[in-house]
Amino acid sequence: MAEVGRSAVRDPGALLPGGFWAAVAVWLERPQVANRRLCGVRLEARRSAALPRTEQEARAAAGCGPEERSGHGPRSREDGPGPRPSAGPDEPQGLRHQGEDRREAAAAPLLAGAPGQPKEAGGGEGDFTTSELDSLWDDFSRGLVGDHRELLAFLTGSGAGLQPEAEREVDVVLRTVIPKRSPHCPLAAPRREIVVQDVLRGAVTFLPLEEDDDGNVKVKASNVYQIQLSRSGGEWFISVLIFCPERWHSDGIVYPKPSWLGRELPARLARWSVESKGSGFKSTLSLVPLLRYSQTYQVLKDKYKDMVKVWPEVTDPEKFVYEDVAIATYLLVLWEEERAARGETVKQSFVDLGCGNGLLVHILSGEGHPGRGIDVRRRKIWDAYGPRTRLEEGAITPGDETLFPDVDWVIGNHSDELTPWIPVIAARSSYRCRFFVLPCCFFDFAGRFRRRRGTQTQYRGYLDFVREVGAACGFRVEEDCLRIPSTKRVCLLGRARTYPPEDEAAVDERRTQYISGRRGCPASPPAEEPLPAPPRAAADGVGPGGGPDGRGALDAGAGGCWLPGFLPREKAEPVRNCASLPREFVDQVVLQVAGLLLGGEQPDPGGPHRGSTDAWRGGASLPLAAVARALDGAALRRLKRECGGLQTLLRNRHQVFEVVSGSVRLRDWREEMRREERQPAAKRRLSSEAFKTRLCWFFEHHPDGCALPSASCPFAHGPGELRPPPTPRKKKQVP
Repeated sequence: MAEVGRSAVRDPGALLPGGFWAAVAVWLERPQVANRRLCGVRLEARRSAALPRTEQEARAAAGCGPEERSGHGPRSREDGPGPRPSAGPDEPQGLRHQGEDRREAAAAPLLAGAPGQPKEAGGGEGDFTTSELDSLWDDFSRGLVGDHRELLAFLTGSGAGLQPEAEREVDVVLRTVIPKRSPHCPLAAPRREIVVQDVLRGAVTFLPLEEDDDGNVKVKASNVYQIQLSRSGGEWFISVLIFCPERWHSDGIVYPKPSWLGRELPARLARWSVESKGSGFKSTLSLVPLLRYSQTYQVLKDKYKDMVKVWPEVTDPEKFVYEDVAIATYLLVLWEEERAARGETVKQSFVDLGCGNGLLVHILSGEGHPGRGIDVRRRKIWDAYGPRTRLEEGAITPGDETLFPDVDWVIGNHSDELTPWIPVIAARSSYRCRFFVLPCCFFDFAGRFRRRRGTQTQYRGYLDFVREVGAACGFRVEEDCLRIPSTKRVCLLGRARTYPPEDEAAVDERRTQYISGRRGCPASPPAEEPLPAPPRAAADGVGPGGGPDGRGALDAGAGGCWLPGFLPREKAEPVRNCASLPREFVDQVVLQVAGLLLGGEQPDPGGPHRGSTDAWRGGASLPLAAVARALDGAALRRLKRECGGLQTLLRNRHQVFEVVSGSVRLRDWREEMRREERQPAAKRRLSSEAFKTRLCWFFEHHPDGCALPSASCPFAHGPGELRPPPTPRKKKQVP
């Protein structure tokens, strides 16, 4: 046995020892957040048990005389362990509390409905039941008493200060660790482990399992390791110990090198132990089997990786290609599980509203799912997909003309203003229609979404709003996190309804009232509160909007639009980066901001002022908020209509301003030239091509003129120095 690493834990919030077990739960249920070569884990079963006694403990217990239970076998939670003796200041943390209370606290993350909790027998992708874990543990316990007493001492922590009469109850979890599939390790197989949580000692031990030549499952003693929390001299420590360090076998995936276990793992656990705030989001990929996801993702990634090479859009190809591959993987695996649960073989159909580049449609169609994508603007990449991928250009206005009764799923992948309408469209298309939505930008039914509770982040508030929409439409809404390269990776799904088909008309009235109530973005009821019952129809059977099902309440005209005020995106994306603002307006703002930075001394819009470069005034650095307050209201309103507003305008005038960390100052080109000298020769050559191709703003407008002499300034000091701009290079054609 050897300690391969330890990390001190600073605990100003007094979160330990409970925080330690919260950190252990992360490593137990979601080890992929630390070990990026893992896809995740599957928790198969869980039970409580009693550790066998070492020979020394058995002799000591015999001298003490109390009646003892057998050293192995299941133990009922009602058979409490009785009082535990207290520990000294240097003893393991678990002795400071009653053992049963502490053990229950450790088990809380598994019992509280966490996404990684053990599957029910016969459910999910697990092949194990609690009875099979009982058999594995009983065989292992007998081996500990017989041939593996050193391992038993490692588990029980002999010499840790425990009294011999204290019965050692532990929590035992069986988990399957699933590695990521990659071209480097295409055959990496899942590995099973027994995890023993000994709360009394403050230790958790990981026992990897392997099969011998006869098919018998046994513990792989060479790769047994333990995480332990201890306290010494008033300071907390988290340590990692390896049972047989000289025999440790590292595969670089499931079992990292001892140096990683000793350096990275305790440091991460120490940080997690004192993080009191939860994320508020579900665990990643909690609704799909991880092993199947990992296999499918690698297949699709290899199949569509060449799209990166021929991507004609201006967007980052790697981000968009691999993100859509991951989303497609999730849907394909989810739909495969759905078909198996329903006993169906026909692949689900779909429509992707606001499909953008159409790659998700292309992948799903290529994998045999009939469907189409619709977007207001055609993309260049559409031409590369071929006739099998159905993509349509057109605006979508939610109404009676935009229903899809023949599709199984309505998809909204970063669908912007259509996002809250996705559940509505799915609900009204047909009773069997389901939805998948990945929210990104924050839109209400008409206009921007406004957060209602200041205690939430804007993102969390918007997810709750879309979830509320789904519930109002009669869906049982589920939430999951995707594994994609994006900060907005939480998806919402409606796979089942909360009402029978015969109640469709009444539920649709409630949908109508809910959407109508969002006009003007008033506070709507929280998702957990039931919505008010719909009013009774009039005596003639006509709903409140004039139609038999109540949809007419929101009709804006003959087109059947469900909500007046909804505006789809324009076909031509407007340029809103301040580049289309009038030149006179931009020049006026630049002069006004420069005057503020110079302490009120307005730059001269006329001829140049020459002075000593040694006495050149750079002015102050001001927060952007202070600069905005100094501008007149009309200019501010005009800037707010642009993306980024004032900050974008100032960043665009790179020659004049430097914007850093929310503040702006005049750019000092003496510093810029010193940085230029440290640049590689290739970059200096590119900048030299633009030398003297634009006029120097400081030479023209600054009270002291330019801080650089004419020979050093990259900009022209007057029209006489101007050079023609370089000829733009031709872009390579996409093959």
